[in-house]
Amino acid sequence: MAEALVVGALVSGFANVVLDRLISHEFVDLVVGKKLDRKLVDRLKTAILAAKALAADAEQKQFGHELVREWLDSLKDALYTADDLLDRLFIKAQIRNKTRIHRPHFLDLSGRKMVTKIEEVVERIEDLEKRKDTLGLKEIPTGSSSWRPPSTSLVKGNLFGRDGDQQALIKMLNDNNDHQLSVISIVGMGGVGKTALARWLYNNEALMKEFDPKAWICVSENFDVVETTKNVIKEINSGDCSLDSFESLQKDLKKRLSEKKFFIVLDDVWSEDADMWNTFITPFQHGRKGSTVLVTTRKVNVGLTVQHYNSYTLKQLSDDYCWSIFADNASFPESNESSELEGIGRKIVERCDGLPLAAETIGRLLCSERRVEKWNKILSSDIWEFSVANCKIVPALLLSYDHLPTHLKGCFVYCSLYPKDYQFDKDELILLWMAEDLLRPPKRGETLEEVGCECFDDLTSRLFFKQVENDDEKYFVMHDLMHDLATFLAGDLYCRFGEKEDMSILTRHLSYNHSTPEKICSSSKSESLRTILYINDGDCFLKARATLPCDILLKNKYLRVLSFDTLNIFPDSIAKKLIQLRYLDLSSSDVMILPESLCNLRNLQTFKLEGCLELTMLPSSLGDLINLRYLDLSWSSVKILPESLCNLCNLQTLMLEGCSKLTMLPNGMYNLVNLRHLNIRGTPLKKMPKGMGKLKQLHILSNFVVGKQEDNGMEDLGGLLNLHGSLEIVNLENVVDANQARNARIIDKKHIEELLLKWSSGDDMVSNTHSDEQDILQGLQPHRVLKVLEIDGYKGTILPDWMGHSLYQNMTSVSLKSCKNCCMLPSLGQLPSLKSLCIESFNELKSIGKEFYKNEGHQHSSPIAPFPSLERLQFHNMPSWEEWHLPDSEAFPQLKSLQITDCLMLKGDMVNQVLMRIVSSSSDVSKVRQLKIQENDKGWGKEMRLDGDRLSISGFECVAECAFKERIIHHLTSLQEIQISGCESVVSLGAKLNYSSNKTSMIWYIYKYMKAVLH
Repeated sequence: MAEALVVGALVSGFANVVLDRLISHEFVDLVVGKKLDRKLVDRLKTAILAAKALAADAEQKQFGHELVREWLDSLKDALYTADDLLDRLFIKAQIRNKTRIHRPHFLDLSGRKMVTKIEEVVERIEDLEKRKDTLGLKEIPTGSSSWRPPSTSLVKGNLFGRDGDQQALIKMLNDNNDHQLSVISIVGMGGVGKTALARWLYNNEALMKEFDPKAWICVSENFDVVETTKNVIKEINSGDCSLDSFESLQKDLKKRLSEKKFFIVLDDVWSEDADMWNTFITPFQHGRKGSTVLVTTRKVNVGLTVQHYNSYTLKQLSDDYCWSIFADNASFPESNESSELEGIGRKIVERCDGLPLAAETIGRLLCSERRVEKWNKILSSDIWEFSVANCKIVPALLLSYDHLPTHLKGCFVYCSLYPKDYQFDKDELILLWMAEDLLRPPKRGETLEEVGCECFDDLTSRLFFKQVENDDEKYFVMHDLMHDLATFLAGDLYCRFGEKEDMSILTRHLSYNHSTPEKICSSSKSESLRTILYINDGDCFLKARATLPCDILLKNKYLRVLSFDTLNIFPDSIAKKLIQLRYLDLSSSDVMILPESLCNLRNLQTFKLEGCLELTMLPSSLGDLINLRYLDLSWSSVKILPESLCNLCNLQTLMLEGCSKLTMLPNGMYNLVNLRHLNIRGTPLKKMPKGMGKLKQLHILSNFVVGKQEDNGMEDLGGLLNLHGSLEIVNLENVVDANQARNARIIDKKHIEELLLKWSSGDDMVSNTHSDEQDILQGLQPHRVLKVLEIDGYKGTILPDWMGHSLYQNMTSVSLKSCKNCCMLPSLGQLPSLKSLCIESFNELKSIGKEFYKNEGHQHSSPIAPFPSLERLQFHNMPSWEEWHLPDSEAFPQLKSLQITDCLMLKGDMVNQVLMRIVSSSSDVSKVRQLKIQENDKGWGKEMRLDGDRLSISGFECVAECAFKERIIHHLTSLQEIQISGCESVVSLGAKLNYSSNKTSMIWYIYKYMKAVLH
């Protein structure tokens, strides 16, 4: 077993939590010698340490050994019980110390009961330690060997489904020929086929003929720089290396690689240590151009320190390719074989979820086995029930788990509460980890939220999570077999309703969706729960919502996480009982009133009331929740926030998005000195409270509302220099001059990446002159790190020059809306990274000319083609726009989408010229995915669209005719299908089309309304 397992077994994590509690200063001061006898505390420590020493061996032996697994579950249960009792004892001692209530020991019945229970726990742990000989458990010395045998370069079996990956890696190799040294990292989860792909490259004679020397080194878990350097020399020198000192080793390797084009494979690398990498790679810097080090790894950060570094993420295979691997290893021929077996086999392959090693392993288990019942048994079995000796996928995935630090193991196993394919929200999961005490303690100056973010990112970099990013959402998913591993390791301590008929007496963490079986809620087994978590898996819209009976909550006094699906009344009795509660989620419930007693939950860290439409007010003593760090009232009907909220000195996140009835924030907001995130987007605030500039820790502020009074808050905004991400400033019509604008110090906010500047709608002729308006916008110039800019409702006639300055290297999106007095567009053509541009409601604009493409006042050392990166260009509602002139140079070389909507005065021949120029000047026309032109007044169905290899023209006769007469479509070399409809006035489609050699067919759809004929 890997060394990491020894120092980081999951049970060791539970044990460390209890041990850390026992030795903490606060616990010793309030409990030891007062509530708990010191001898009992020492006895508990001794028992835990003795059992902890056996935990790593037990975790290794649990696979295929049911008795060992039961022993582990019993130890986890005992540790949970000890932690619950000690935590409750400590909280009660805190409460009594603050209220100065001191009861004689003989009157403290609840305290005496808890002491008795702790004595029982000590005896349980001691008994478990005594069973070690019966189970063959022992303390494993550090440095035990890994399950994974070292890899070699010898080809093993066929490589299925990797044609695209092979071509991508070949291209990477060829692209590296101009660099002295390049590192290519093949990144993927265990069992996905990284080594097999590297082996294919290494043995490809055509590719490798340019490389000499070559070497294959299996590095594995322990990246020893000296030993690895020696192994490279041995490979190059046919197994001989008599050198010992690192100095001589590096000099020798440098000599052997100098002026040579080499190819070195480092297989199965785990170390991310930048210093070790920099030291190791030094001799490799002296080869010829094109020299390459190929790394296979499960961690995305391995090798990042090298200057020319390329990472290639290897994804799962399709089920069809996995079936080919399975059939190949199961000796299952493609014909003359049982269709019933194939049906079962394909279901088995689906469970492999694209991992070729899983398909290979299970295929080998069934090699030459043709009994249907055996195949069905494998199909219905949990892969983690297979013995390590017989199933390579088990150690392959376990190795990633073994390498996790102790606290990350707990975080990973916690994910077993969620169903497969669940879309994880990073921030939500971190809040739960915090509530469950799964995170490592923060370092000096570090917040618990930052620790949680680091833990999540670490799990993602190790490929336990995969990020999915669409246009409108970003979430994370977990591979099915990784989820199966988490579920197996969770054992009976975790239970998902709907997937388990019953729950074990050991269960501590419970999740449910739309149903909660009454027999489980009423079961005596459910009295030690820490977690009752509602999970909306998206399958409950047509089903009755689940209601948690009040008695299950009263019985489970150790609850730390409580989440409801539906709730009408929050029971007063619950608030008094659940003193250990840290996370409470009442989101989307029908609760109307929250009792004042709820504010006795002094340990509450997270309180979620999102979407509580019936809730209009909060308890006046909300400020008593002194440990509250996260409060979410988004989309609720709360009308006023109690002033006591400003006593929440630990509050870091306040979510108020979409609170449609909330118009003011409390006056004492400046007291929330630890506030880092304030979201008031979509909430109709009239102004910001005074003193907001004192919130020096504030990192995320969604909106800033400029007030109407003389002290309108712009100076307070100027004090918030740590703002990150996105900022929207609204009601800018209340800014009277450029000095007030500069007071906001927008240019000094170095972490703002998205900026929206908004003037409210109304009379466009404001009290300020148009020149004042321009000066105000000039004073709101952002820092050059900005990526997204939106200006809405600006009242001036000219936009300032800074908007198009090429210093804004990161600007990718610009949106200019309702600038109704502007008669010309700003010079945006020299923004090198601009990809999206939207121009809307410029009522006075009549012409777009050369000023749009380049500002003559800016001196560029090397002028570039206008809009070099622009992919999407949109014009909407431009009632006076008549002319659009293009520059002499080629513009829009990357354009994929052009939309012109409700621009009734724009001349048709202008549109034709623009289309012809854009298509002909595109650097790669195949990238033009959409070309869309519409006129609102004459019908919405008029457009020209190019999407992939499909071109459709509908209604816009002049464009359709131009497309053929000017031979626009001849630039679209991938075109294979044309649709023309509604073009009644088109007379001719021009000369015959010349088919390029790569076109096998051209499909025409010419609707009856077209008068033209092809000739």
